[in-house]
Amino acid sequence: MAKSRNIFTCNSCGYQTPKWVGKCPSCNEWNTLVEEVVISVKNTKSTHLSSGDSKPVLISEISTENELRIISGINEIDRVLGGGILPGSLVLIGGEPGIGKSTLMLQLALSVKNKKVLYVSGEESIKQIKQRADRVASETANCYLFAETNLENILSHIDSEKPDIVIIDSIQTMFSGMVESYPGTVTQIRECTSALLAKSKKTGIPVFLIGHINKDGNIAGPKVLEHIVDTVLQFEGDKNHMYRVLRAMKNRFGSTSEIGIFEMLGNGLREVENPSELLISQKREKYSGIGISATIEGIRPFLIEVQSLVSTAAFGTPQRSATGFDLRRLNMLLAVLEKRAGFRLASKDVFLNIAGGIRVVDPGIDLAVICSVLSSDIDISIDPEYCFAGEVGLSGEIRPVSRIEQRITEARKLGFKKIFISDYNRKSLTGKNQPIQIEFVQKIEDVFKKIFA
Repeated sequence: MAKSRNIFTCNSCGYQTPKWVGKCPSCNEWNTLVEEVVISVKNTKSTHLSSGDSKPVLISEISTENELRIISGINEIDRVLGGGILPGSLVLIGGEPGIGKSTLMLQLALSVKNKKVLYVSGEESIKQIKQRADRVASETANCYLFAETNLENILSHIDSEKPDIVIIDSIQTMFSGMVESYPGTVTQIRECTSALLAKSKKTGIPVFLIGHINKDGNIAGPKVLEHIVDTVLQFEGDKNHMYRVLRAMKNRFGSTSEIGIFEMLGNGLREVENPSELLISQKREKYSGIGISATIEGIRPFLIEVQSLVSTAAFGTPQRSATGFDLRRLNMLLAVLEKRAGFRLASKDVFLNIAGGIRVVDPGIDLAVICSVLSSDIDISIDPEYCFAGEVGLSGEIRPVSRIEQRITEARKLGFKKIFISDYNRKSLTGKNQPIQIEFVQKIEDVFKKIFA
């Protein structure tokens, strides 16, 4: 008869111990050990990548000519993955509940041309998936639906159907009969992912895993799960906004600086090919506290609207809040304005918002941030025909940013008349960008004089 025992497993590194401890002895993380009931079963087999007839191969004898990427039919997904779906890759997609992960993967399954796709769902019935498929796509695709949570059954159907792409929704609902613990536990998630990884590498079938996230915003399960997979994609956005961003957090076969932008509509997700026209106000009315930044994400330049509100602190203690922007960097920029430019903001509330619910990490947005903060402070609007691209240093200098000509070209394409950039970018300009006027600045005082003269 099988014997059961209780063990504690670390959510961060997978370390196991028979008793609970506050701090994991392996990764030194606090309060990450969770209790599991494990039943010992004989004749269990472990999932591993190697096979008995494998042998070392000289690297020069390995050919990669036939490793052609699969075009998904959704350009935003292909861009984030590095040019398409690589055969034999394991991709993990995480995001908040209701953000649209299942819809995105179902649209991918219905968009791939001339490929057999197996969509495995552990959360919905095949009729529920069909109803959603009828809403997001009108054409009949070569997609097979399968409602199952048992891993062994899924692997056997992969062997029999031989699909070109497999989608698992979600990995937290899957369980293996070889591991006697409840679905969603650390052990089950790790073993199921390892088994799917072995199947993907041996057969060359790309596998997409949909993963839940915890209250901290991290993908639920052990941290080792993110080390097992080849690519980790984060599908993020505010459910109160229409825009969704697909961001690569890890990518062994492409860049991690790429993002894909989608718009959530009633009939599914729509690709946003030109986000600049949607992320800035089309009317360009004169309001104080608004600055337009020419930013870069991956290889894509686009313009984004920065909104600021500066007001007197009502309760004596000033508040600092930033949405879509790093709060620590905002505090640094406010300190630069206080120390280097002489603006008294220590006793005032400062609220910053990146329009559209998008999170921006490009340092080239700094110049637009400080200009919008000052505009709100003195209640004078910035000319809506102006835009900015520059990083602000601790001494108040405007530092150069990369790929400045692409930023200028994007601003010119959208009809802006003037762009403020660092004087250090002057030598990197090779062509004329008329009819847009380029203003070269060295310090933040130079920017304020030219804007609010």
